Amino acid sequence: MHRYNAVRIVGLATSRRSPGRPPFLGPAQMSELKELVIKGLDPEKDRVVRRRCLDLQGEAAERFSAAVHERTVGKWLCKMYLTRLQPRPFHPKKDAEAQEAIKTLPAG
Repeated sequence: MHRYNAVRIVGLATSRRSPGRPPFLGPAQMSELKELVIKGLDPEKDRVVRRRCLDLQGEAAERFSAAVHERTVGKWLCKMYLTRLQPRPFHPKKDAEAQEAIKTLPAG
């Protein structure tokens, strides 16, 4: 009321911003998570080909004690300019020469 009486409507505007909720992970932890995602998985050791947001959610809870929703993990990936999409897996024993030979066969 005092600010309004002093300078009218301009006195009601505030220049302060609310600090908001602190982020779950700091910059160092986010870079560690990014390195973890970029590094990928070892199919023989981890027994999976790709990592889902749900898997990263568990990893963040284990490493950083950050209990977040898997959608939050997806948002983190977006902020790090990464995607949740994974390349199609390929069989480790595939024969590239046989695939090229099939491509060169006449259509019919």
